[in-house]
Amino acid sequence: MSIKTYTGGIFDTNCFFIEEHGILIDAPQTSADWLQEEGLKVKTLLLTHGHVDHVLDAARIKREHGCKLGCHQATVQMLTDPDFFKRFGFAFEVEPVGADLIIGETASQKIEEMDFQILLVPGHCPGSLCFFDKEKRILFGGDVLFAGAIGRWDLPGGDFDLLISGIKNKVLPLGDDVTILSGHGPATKIGIEKRTNQFLVNL
Repeated sequence: MSIKTYTGGIFDTNCFFIEEHGILIDAPQTSADWLQEEGLKVKTLLLTHGHVDHVLDAARIKREHGCKLGCHQATVQMLTDPDFFKRFGFAFEVEPVGADLIIGETASQKIEEMDFQILLVPGHCPGSLCFFDKEKRILFGGDVLFAGAIGRWDLPGGDFDLLISGIKNKVLPLGDDVTILSGHGPATKIGIEKRTNQFLVNL
């Protein structure tokens, strides 16, 4: 499986394009330009969560590619209310966009012929989803778990205990061999994080 990675915006946010299936995970600032430059065609855009750095190009990508957009119900207001982020002090203009697929936690969901296990892991952001490719053992984890860190819990809707509980009970049991492609920073593996991540070593 070929996965192209792009990092964009002032927060260095990652997005991932799964070429064989036309699936884009997240839509950071300037990702629409990157897709155009690379000649990539998106069939479905999946959002791990609704924080501004992950959704800035979502409306443009949906418009230009005619693609479906999938996210959790809790993400919808962040996408459709143009003043949502301004109320929390973020001076970003985010073009509103609607969701075509409301996605919840499930053991199996086919999206563009890919079979994902979908985990709901809030605590960094309400409605945070992780998309697990069971066949390739790859977790598109958003901002839940990073190499050497976990997602921030001090933003609106954040909850440290909820985040740690979700990581412990849902993410770590997937297996040490699972590769995590996160919303920021390099790829890592669950086994590495269990051994070395200061937030996880005592779980």
